[in-house]
Amino acid sequence: MVEGSNLLSQLLSQGTDLILEGVVQPVMFNLGFGGWIEDSYEACEWVLWGLIELVVMVGFMWPIQKLWPAERESALEGAQKKAAIRADVIYTLIQRLGLFRLVFFILFNAPIDTVMGYLHVQGWPTYHLEQWLPGLANSPVLTFIAYVVVLDFFNYWIHRAQHQWSFWWALHSLHHSQQVMTFWSDSRNHLLDDVIVAFLGVVLTQCIGVSPTQFVLLVVLTQLSQSLQHANVRWSWGPLDWLWVSPRFHRFHHSMGEGHEFSPGVLGGHNFGVLLPWWDVIFGTANFENRFEPTGIRQEPGLEQSYGEGFWQQQLLGLQRLGRALRLTP
Repeated sequence: MVEGSNLLSQLLSQGTDLILEGVVQPVMFNLGFGGWIEDSYEACEWVLWGLIELVVMVGFMWPIQKLWPAERESALEGAQKKAAIRADVIYTLIQRLGLFRLVFFILFNAPIDTVMGYLHVQGWPTYHLEQWLPGLANSPVLTFIAYVVVLDFFNYWIHRAQHQWSFWWALHSLHHSQQVMTFWSDSRNHLLDDVIVAFLGVVLTQCIGVSPTQFVLLVVLTQLSQSLQHANVRWSWGPLDWLWVSPRFHRFHHSMGEGHEFSPGVLGGHNFGVLLPWWDVIFGTANFENRFEPTGIRQEPGLEQSYGEGFWQQQLLGLQRLGRALRLTP
């Protein structure tokens, strides 16, 4: 097991070096950013993991959508359907190939490190789970599972806030506007929404002491699981549906109406768990009905809400919705 782990680490390191030296380094030198080479190594790791994720998505999730589709015909067909999926592919490439993380790193890594360093100097503690549960110290696997549970608990409440706070829903609704949901749809988010969630995630992981290696594995696990959840497949885990979020469980979260409303016109919904359905069960938002509903957002009577057909239009309209929610624009 140890030899296999060392071999994997060696292969990942070689792949990262190849991307850094063959692609990133020449570009950065030509652009005059040679001083950022060392910092860009981490971004190259994300690119490598993103490539691995894309291989899994295309090699596994694409075929199962063809074999077991939840929805053969959607509200959009033909050119509209292709355009909707194409936009989701662009979002996925931005997210999985490290572009978003690179920009986030440049803009926010230094301020976050400065603030966290100041808090540590002032005596603000880092709450390592191994300190609370000493039995975890000798088991990396149990430690990783514990971090999954703790982070998913916080992600459940972040997700609920995205649905119930009108200004945040103005951004997050873009994710729910997709009427042709596929495994590409997980990354269909407004960039500002992604920034807020990523910022909260980085602060939280630093506060509870998640190591860089654990953080990478947590992100990769979460992204692959969420891609499968969004896949257009008629899958559930049967009696184990309560254990891990299934495509059926999450599809109901995207269903038109019940997925994003507690009652008609009241922001909310069901099945907010990102990885674990437990929190939905505990807090009364779970729906385990074996239904595969059409996805999208129910329009308010007399109100036309367009979420745009392409990346830039969707981003612009999201900012306009945010301005209206904050009453900054008419």
